[in-house]
Amino acid sequence: MRKRIRKILPDHEVVRGNRWLAPFENTLLHPRLWHINRRSAAGAVAAGMFCGLIPGPFQMLGAAICAVVFRVNLPLALLTTFFSNPFTIVPLYIVAFALGQLALPGPGKPFVMPPEYGEAGFVGWTHELMAWMLGLGAPLALGLVLLALGLALASYVLIRVAWRIYLVRAWHLRRRRHHSA
Repeated sequence: MRKRIRKILPDHEVVRGNRWLAPFENTLLHPRLWHINRRSAAGAVAAGMFCGLIPGPFQMLGAAICAVVFRVNLPLALLTTFFSNPFTIVPLYIVAFALGQLALPGPGKPFVMPPEYGEAGFVGWTHELMAWMLGLGAPLALGLVLLALGLALASYVLIRVAWRIYLVRAWHLRRRRHHSA
């Protein structure tokens, strides 16, 4: 499994060669940020899933900070944040709003549909989307935190279990080949 993931991810020499990242070289070249194992991969995906719901362009920065703090695989954490994109963010926010309304006591606010992508272009639509999110208030804010925690926990457990199943199957296959030879 490690070999498959390594093919996708860049290696740490990219950081060493980037002049903008040179001041952070000591921190960003820590071996645990580039090593892939069960704990590192699961933690990186969990960090990426949690930070993927941060509004605005701060998702990758949040994932990088989490990767450095928790010493999990940095490229995998950054790559995982792409689960939230312009196509998935509105459904994710609708789910977050519903979670927030379930968690908050009292009658909930009515849900207002998000703005349509219109003639204002991407920048205008982004501003309208931010105003829409602010209008949803506390249920959305609480729901985003709950959804981010749920996605992070579920992805961590899923990666750990999937990696364990993969290893057990590989051990059994290796044992069968060894005994048949």
